[in-house]
Amino acid sequence: MTLLSTRGDAATRRRPEAKRGIRPLVAGVLAALFAFPVVWTVIGSFKPFAEANASPPVWWPSELSFDSYEKLGGSSGSLWLYVTNSLMVTLMTVAITTVVATLGGYAFARFRFPGKGALFGLTVGMLLVPYPALLVSLFTVMIWFGLTNSLFGLALIYSTFQMPFAIYMMKNSFESIPGEIIEASEIDGCTPISALYRLLLPLVAPGMVTVALFAFLAGWNEFIAALVLLNDNAMFTLPIALVNAQSGPLNTIDWGALQAGITVTMMPCIVLFIALQKYYVSGLIAGAGK
Repeated sequence: MTLLSTRGDAATRRRPEAKRGIRPLVAGVLAALFAFPVVWTVIGSFKPFAEANASPPVWWPSELSFDSYEKLGGSSGSLWLYVTNSLMVTLMTVAITTVVATLGGYAFARFRFPGKGALFGLTVGMLLVPYPALLVSLFTVMIWFGLTNSLFGLALIYSTFQMPFAIYMMKNSFESIPGEIIEASEIDGCTPISALYRLLLPLVAPGMVTVALFAFLAGWNEFIAALVLLNDNAMFTLPIALVNAQSGPLNTIDWGALQAGITVTMMPCIVLFIALQKYYVSGLIAGAGK
């Protein structure tokens, strides 16, 4: 019996070790599967025209070529103009969304006012409405305010789309702060507003970073709203410019130019996500705590 018990204990100890050995392998395979499209796109952007559009595909370029990037920069305008437009819209979207969501989340979390529950439920309920269904109404509102074909008007639209989720995140971030901290600030003579910018903002910084990151990704990659609201080539954002740049001879798709544009588009998102990953994960955990 003692021998059987010893063998059983040894087998039990080997099982966790086997699991620990399998997990890195599975994680590596999944990481490779997710990274393959990104790597393939970047490599394809440096292929010569014939190799980028070859069928069957050429796995590795015979030489590094920047023709796709040159074409992207010279197609119906300047690449840097489109990048600048996208950057301006995205930064305005991030600023508007973060500021309004922080104030709104703080109000929902710390103040009592009539209709608070109904208003918050309506705000969260907007997440269930597909935003393309609102574009016609929003386009009419933009006409009334004279904000059509305007980067600022486009940023307002993007912020509107992001606001329900952003307010929800910030409300949960503020509610995750212990009440004793709020009471201590009141004892020290802080008003609700002074307590917000002196004490609470550093504590909800992960939530703010999460909101800002989501707003950046949405503003940088959004296509439909920009296509509807913009009609001047000088105002086009980068996603719209990619549609014009992908056209090859005889209305075929120039895969090299398209992959170059996708590479330019996704690199800021990848770099920003990696740089803010720690705060992003912390913000999601705080936001899911309620």
